[in-house]
Amino acid sequence: MNTATICILVAIVLYLLMMVTVGLVQSRKTKNTSDFYLGGRKLGPFVTAMSAEASDMSGWLLMGLPAVALMGGLPEAAWTAIGLAVGTYINWLIVSKRLRIYSEKLGAVTIPEYFSKRFGDKKNILTCIAAVVIVIFFVPYTASGFSACGKLFASLFGVDYHFAMIASAAIITLYCTLGGFLAASTTDFVQSIVMTIALFVVIGFGEGITGGFGTVFANAGSMNGYLDLFKGFDVGKGVTTSYGALPVFSTLAWGLGYFGMPHILLRFMAIESPSKLKTSRRVASIWVVISMAVAVLIGIVGFSLMKNGVVGPYADASAAETIIVDIARALSKYGIIPAVTAGIILSGILASTMSTADSQLLAAASSITQDLTQHTFKVKLSEKFSMWFARIAVIVIAIIAVFIAWDSTSSVFRIVSFAWAGFGAAFGPVMLCSLFWKRSNKWGALAGMIAGGITVFVWKFVVREVFSGTILDIYELLPAFIVALVAIVVVSLLTKAPEKEVTDVYEEARKAM
Repeated sequence: MNTATICILVAIVLYLLMMVTVGLVQSRKTKNTSDFYLGGRKLGPFVTAMSAEASDMSGWLLMGLPAVALMGGLPEAAWTAIGLAVGTYINWLIVSKRLRIYSEKLGAVTIPEYFSKRFGDKKNILTCIAAVVIVIFFVPYTASGFSACGKLFASLFGVDYHFAMIASAAIITLYCTLGGFLAASTTDFVQSIVMTIALFVVIGFGEGITGGFGTVFANAGSMNGYLDLFKGFDVGKGVTTSYGALPVFSTLAWGLGYFGMPHILLRFMAIESPSKLKTSRRVASIWVVISMAVAVLIGIVGFSLMKNGVVGPYADASAAETIIVDIARALSKYGIIPAVTAGIILSGILASTMSTADSQLLAAASSITQDLTQHTFKVKLSEKFSMWFARIAVIVIAIIAVFIAWDSTSSVFRIVSFAWAGFGAAFGPVMLCSLFWKRSNKWGALAGMIAGGITVFVWKFVVREVFSGTILDIYELLPAFIVALVAIVVVSLLTKAPEKEVTDVYEEARKAM
């Protein structure tokens, strides 16, 4: 092991030790399951903002998005980033304050619990279905994070992918089981800072060794359509592609997913005061725009580096997900200080992955221990046993995610896009109707949740396969979101209006907003 590799390893180990330390510190503040899953609604505005966005971005920000930009040019990467930026801002603007006030008034600490209490579902059917949806989509989402960590260490140190993936999963699981939501949110805040540093260091180094941004864009422009938002260039196949209005709207639909992301919505519920959400909104929106713009730019810089033989070549976007790792490795060859800097870059990749995986582990665990076990099946547990049960659930879900992540060739971007669609369609329309439409009822919510989730699977694995290359070959979130919204409206209007006690609480919450 040479000096550069040792420097990188030391930087990463110090970073990981810092994350575990945070878990130990926050474990002292975690007294009950409400603290474990929602932090006792004590988050400050900056931690709320940055932990929400760090948990949102995951490994795809530093690995998936640059790879898509590198191998396909601007269209898919840029329109995805634009859709997410717009979705982020609107979510903070219209959902955050309403959900914070409403969830506290109802005494809900999880998203499934909020749905049942909001719609007066005394049998907790909504809680059960929502919890099942969370487990179905969050476990593979978590697995994508473990996979990203495994790819990082396997590519960097030449170790076995499976060993690296399991070790990474163990560390994430450790601080989650120790400190719960407070540990996840605090580490996410730190990780967002590390991610930001990593993004800018990578772009600066990449731009420097290619001869400046003039050279970068000249190389990209030499490929017809590479920098065209409505064309694109498939680097793997060496052909120009088209990107019309339908694919644009389909890709922009990524922004719809925000309305249904449990790990983001929980941050809204956890902030210490609704009045501080405006600050959080501004911080989150600015960070998202800057970080995604830089991530896309890294992909374009990566194309020049690949063309010059510094990195790659890559066969497809899945293979290109190691681009930032390869750039860090190239940087480490310039001396001890650059090697330490490379370690910070690679810690940024870990940060982006860990900040999402920890939140997903907690959300999935809460669905099993709180929503299914205690609320749906009415199993009475002591506070002390509930805490142990919660921690055991985190460990079990992590083990399942490890098995799902066993395939080292899986694409982080594709797994994330499917899970994102699942949550966006199953929960997004229900969340919006719960906050803005008093007439919506539990049967409409149930219909929308089921219709949205099923449509994602049908559209992804049936419609897009059968009609590949046609007008129906679009991102599954868009049609599924529409189907779910229509189902909520139609079923709510065809069934009995909500009880007076439900609408009274709605009015009380609305006045408080």
